[in-house]
Amino acid sequence: MDEAGNMNEGAASRASLTHYAWLSIAAAMLTIALKGVAWWLTGSVGLLSDAIESLVNLAGALMALWMLTLAALPADDEHAYGYSKAEYFSSAFEGFLILLAALSIGYAALVRLFDPQPLAEVGVGLMVSLLASAINLATARILLRVGREHDSISLEADAQHLMTDVWTSAGVIVGVALVWLSDWLWLDPAIALVVAANILWTAFKLMRRSLSGLLDVSLPAPELARIDALLAVHRAQGLAFHALRTRRAGSRSFVSLHVLVPGQWTVQQGHDRVERIEDEIRGLLPQAHVTTHLEPLEDPLSMSDQELERRPRSGRASPGRPCRCRPASRRTFSRRVPPETPESAEGAMPHCPG
Repeated sequence: MDEAGNMNEGAASRASLTHYAWLSIAAAMLTIALKGVAWWLTGSVGLLSDAIESLVNLAGALMALWMLTLAALPADDEHAYGYSKAEYFSSAFEGFLILLAALSIGYAALVRLFDPQPLAEVGVGLMVSLLASAINLATARILLRVGREHDSISLEADAQHLMTDVWTSAGVIVGVALVWLSDWLWLDPAIALVVAANILWTAFKLMRRSLSGLLDVSLPAPELARIDALLAVHRAQGLAFHALRTRRAGSRSFVSLHVLVPGQWTVQQGHDRVERIEDEIRGLLPQAHVTTHLEPLEDPLSMSDQELERRPRSGRASPGRPCRCRPASRRTFSRRVPPETPESAEGAMPHCPG
């Protein structure tokens, strides 16, 4: 399938994900009602914190629905690469809401910590909360599976938040049960504070992942290794590569690289080879957008036409081995290294983060 076909299939696939966003919305509304009843019956600030987190789940699910709908739109003249990055806004927004929920829970817990109140109807309240947690668990497992299958950060973020909610609910239920059995009233707000800290950590992780996507972090190391293994087959046939750059926007991967072929090849021969390489990369990375630039092996300028200042992932150059994506610089090397030729290049091409 060509790239246009991949894009059309990808857009249709993204549109189908909105059904799962509606599932998340329905589950959030049901659990809000159940946890609200549990809090009303018991008066537990821990169960109140659990109910507030479900409100955040609902807001996040609504945002996910909106962003998934936007991300499914096809590319247009003003958005040539499509709307895939819209999903990162959903994840960042949910992280912000989680942050607000954590602050409100923490405040309520501190007030109750200095003014403990006895709990009532604990048995019924815990049973209702357990039912709500079971609904969240089932929904989270579905969303996580679908999110990973379709590389949807919106659904994955929603699923991870629901799983956090499940563990939070488990902690609250245990805490309320201990208060009921021991009459240690301070346990209820203390556990609510732990819940708030856990929610803060979830918010941090979601916002960090969203920021990474918006900043065009390169593809994960396993995917880069698969690309390099593919290119190694063509290197063995006399070709060379450099200026490899990768990034991800939502479910779409973007790969660009320069392909060096023998100068005596015709334009048609070079074109046919890069088309084959592009198709093979798209076979490794479904819905990938692949861009190649054809250059002659014999021209020294082919290996030095990317004057980019950037460092490898570690922040240091590999010992005695410059990144082939750019000439050596004073910042990373003690001397300038001449461009490598295919005969002098050994091993796999280091990947520069893009």
